[in-house]
Amino acid sequence: MTPLVLLPGMMCDARLYGPQIAALSGRVPIHLAPITAFDTIHALAEDVLEKSPPEFALAGLSMGGIVAMEVYRRAPERISRLALLDTNPRAELEEVRQRREPQISSVRAGGLREVMRDELKPNYLANGPLRQDVMDICMTMAIDLGPDVFVRQSCALQHRPDQQEALRSVDVPTLILMGREDRLCPLERHELMHALVDRSELKIIEGAGHLPTLEQPEAVNAAFKTWLDIE
Repeated sequence: MTPLVLLPGMMCDARLYGPQIAALSGRVPIHLAPITAFDTIHALAEDVLEKSPPEFALAGLSMGGIVAMEVYRRAPERISRLALLDTNPRAELEEVRQRREPQISSVRAGGLREVMRDELKPNYLANGPLRQDVMDICMTMAIDLGPDVFVRQSCALQHRPDQQEALRSVDVPTLILMGREDRLCPLERHELMHALVDRSELKIIEGAGHLPTLEQPEAVNAAFKTWLDIE
């Protein structure tokens, strides 16, 4: 079975995909590739390629999806399937780029917990019974990764390339998945990716926001099994 490489979102680690790893690890080899060591999307993509199997299925959520698009652009011959979850193919808007600067300054001054609590986490999730549990996981992941990772990832996102042209070249089975209530990466961006990738399926997960892997894990597990063509 072709291995599956998972790329987590900003300030996330393997816990972002905990339910998927539990559900799929008996059927497919799984590799979690951190995207924490560099401050450009290009360098992060090269790092993923250096540490991944020769051929693999690739899934990324949010920032992980942005890195996944660059990984595919650089080495399409190594990617057998692609999944882009709650992500954005466009370059960063100038207004968003500027909004990151005070966040970076606050985190450098010791305010990582406050930035995550006040500016980022409220936009992540749908209302539901798992909301607080998922928010707690997010905070724990962020604190464990620490401020240096926040700064590097913020810089990488600020200067990321537009990937729309790269998506037009994608020629593998592609899952484009999002939580219906995602306010960070709304529906129109996923419809755009679906239109750009000929062999893509658009899957919208009800009752989820930006992190459907944790908010609605069973629905995401089912979508992954269909995408990977496993029972």
